Amino acid sequence: MKPPKTGPALPISATEAKTLFADWKAARVLVLAVSGGPDSMALMWLAARWRRAVTGGPDLIAVTIDHGLRRGSAREARHVKLLATSLGVTHRIVRWSGAKPESGLPAAARDARYRLLARTARAHGALHILTAHTCDDQAETVLMRLSRGSGIAGLSAMARETMRDGFILARPFLNVPKSRLIATLKKAKIDYVEDPTNRDLNFTRPRLRALMPALAEEGCDAHNLTRLASRLARANTALELLVDGAERYLALQDDDAQHPGFRTEAFAVLSEEIKVRLLLRVIDRIGCEGRAELGKVEALLLALESAANHAGFGRRVLLRRTLAGALVTLTSERISVEPAPPRRRTN
Repeated sequence: MKPPKTGPALPISATEAKTLFADWKAARVLVLAVSGGPDSMALMWLAARWRRAVTGGPDLIAVTIDHGLRRGSAREARHVKLLATSLGVTHRIVRWSGAKPESGLPAAARDARYRLLARTARAHGALHILTAHTCDDQAETVLMRLSRGSGIAGLSAMARETMRDGFILARPFLNVPKSRLIATLKKAKIDYVEDPTNRDLNFTRPRLRALMPALAEEGCDAHNLTRLASRLARANTALELLVDGAERYLALQDDDAQHPGFRTEAFAVLSEEIKVRLLLRVIDRIGCEGRAELGKVEALLLALESAANHAGFGRRVLLRRTLAGALVTLTSERISVEPAPPRRRTN
């Protein structure tokens, strides 16, 4: 059955903007990530209007990252600066300099963008960086992670607030359709730019974006995908609380609490999802090679359970595996986790 037709998107009112930004009223400084596209231009315009109506509210610093990846990016950054100045918002243009990678460019550009935003936030004493991610972006993120086989945590997609590089990334528009931001700019007579890479089918996100109309015909629209992410985030929070309890339980059962790990017998009685999450936690805590991949941790758990089924008595090593810079050792009595020895260099 096709979803019901909806009317034209409505602009965001001043009252709605007050609600959208209310969580950050007490902040001293807010950094706004403004690229010049419709979403971020609406973020700057709505934040400026909200700030004028707030007594003692935060200072606003709009930051445009010029990636230098296409002609006209410097001109677009200057266009953002003109609007920011007219709104009474401080504006900074920060350039991503240096060599650019030949592959994995979107991810590299994203990492550079957040790094430069964090550097600017630090210089201005800000703890919050606001981005203009919308309901549409959330839906695309769910699809991207679904296609990669993500677990519950990954399918929870983006949260309204997350920590990154010591700063709070805030997303006030996460439940707002992009069409409403465009309608807001249209009513305010504010121009914006369209990044052609957003339609470049050489990249994953634009390809998934192109599928959205067909998926929406089957009821898999941005609203439902965002709702799915919200429900999975709720389930993920509940599971993490269970993992907290399991970690405390295992600590009480372990007579070697000085060293990270679990008693084999106590670990064995837990449910599979809790085991996977506990292993993820301790490996990420001990390892030195970034976050462990979920699939590899699941494979490790299978190997641990298979080896434990053949356990005898004593402290004989039943399995030893290295993952994400952590060394996991299984004996009949204990699963221990310690930093892995340095990798041998090969000539």
